[in-house]
Amino acid sequence: MFKKILGTGITRVLNLLVGFITMMMGTKVLGSAEWGIGFTVLTDVTFLLIGIEFLAGSGLVYFTPRKKLSTLMLVSYSWIALVMVVYVLLFWGLSYFPAVFDRIVPKGYEVITLLLTLVYGFHNFNLNVFLGKEKVGTFNWIFLLQIFVQVTSMALFIFVFGLRDARAFVYSLLCGYTIAFVVGFFLMISMLTKEGHDSILLTAKEMLRYGYVIQLSTLVSTLNRRMSIYLLRQHCTKEAVGVYGAASQVGEGVKVFGLSISMVQFSKLSNLTDQKKIVNLTIKFLKITVILTLFALLAIACLPVSFFEWLFSEEFGQVKEIILLMSPGLLFLSAQMIFSHYFSGTGVPKYNLFAALTGLAVTVPCTFILIPMMGIRGAAVSFTCTYTAIMLYQWFAFRRLTGVKAKELLLTKEDWIWFKQEFFAIFAKK
Repeated sequence: MFKKILGTGITRVLNLLVGFITMMMGTKVLGSAEWGIGFTVLTDVTFLLIGIEFLAGSGLVYFTPRKKLSTLMLVSYSWIALVMVVYVLLFWGLSYFPAVFDRIVPKGYEVITLLLTLVYGFHNFNLNVFLGKEKVGTFNWIFLLQIFVQVTSMALFIFVFGLRDARAFVYSLLCGYTIAFVVGFFLMISMLTKEGHDSILLTAKEMLRYGYVIQLSTLVSTLNRRMSIYLLRQHCTKEAVGVYGAASQVGEGVKVFGLSISMVQFSKLSNLTDQKKIVNLTIKFLKITVILTLFALLAIACLPVSFFEWLFSEEFGQVKEIILLMSPGLLFLSAQMIFSHYFSGTGVPKYNLFAALTGLAVTVPCTFILIPMMGIRGAAVSFTCTYTAIMLYQWFAFRRLTGVKAKELLLTKEDWIWFKQEFFAIFAKK
């Protein structure tokens, strides 16, 4: 199991390094204003993907071991096409209200935003299928392909084709998603069998029943994370959005531990039925994630402001301050990812929705009060308040469902023994 976590962790670390390279090119060459536009486009795509993922998202990890792949493909691909038609009509309608539309989607990036959403929707389907099949290695390779194509194409757009605005970043996203989707598609096709298919209508109903709770949770969670971007666009400059975006990406880089471990956790729990084993694994994953994330945050806190000015440019000197204000929230976010994947992997995603709504109840007053008063500092404080509330709710829900006591979250001798066994098993020959 640690081999999968290590492989996923290495993938995420490489993604983090590539992300830093991308940000260095974007911030140093494009500047904070253009980087803010590119970050806004990425935020728009994140929101639009929520509609697609009702029947083509992370719920596939749960259904892939239980349903025929051909049925899942037919249901999900049809849903993606339907949702994209709705989005095209929505964009067309909003185009008659440019004052509103331009605040949501940067002017001139409407078509590419829709195209990014479409391609990423298909790419994300492939990734979730690989996780559901416990093909974590394949998932990691496809993910690596995406990020390396992305950073390479961005360098080409900037230094070869001379694009010195947000298009360099946005077009590189499209290249990465497209190549990764095509390769993943052919790998996934080889997994199809000739066992017929399940009832399409029944499967769609089951996926929607399971998926709508997850996606409502995702929608609210995305609002919790990204509402600040739109309020910053209204109350601050494009440069401020760029600085906050860079700080968010650097700070959220510590999510590499939570993402790596929770991905393997989700894949594992979706294929387990022993509830005692599920709870014990979740607690162990939680301890490892929080400890590693804490060390990463302490390392970032030790970096001088001059490092961030060198890494990006002098425009981004405030990045460290913003990260420090977000740090408690980032630590709680790492714990929240483990709890979220427990609820989703055991078929009770409604608790993630309730947690997200709890966070939204904190996000709305915090952002609307603090951002006009404090600018990007207010956005960072709001982030911490939100994820403190979410983590507390999820802990109480987890404790009520499992009977786990708070003292069981402390490291024990058995945890160290388990960790050593799993760690050395990485190097053991089969």
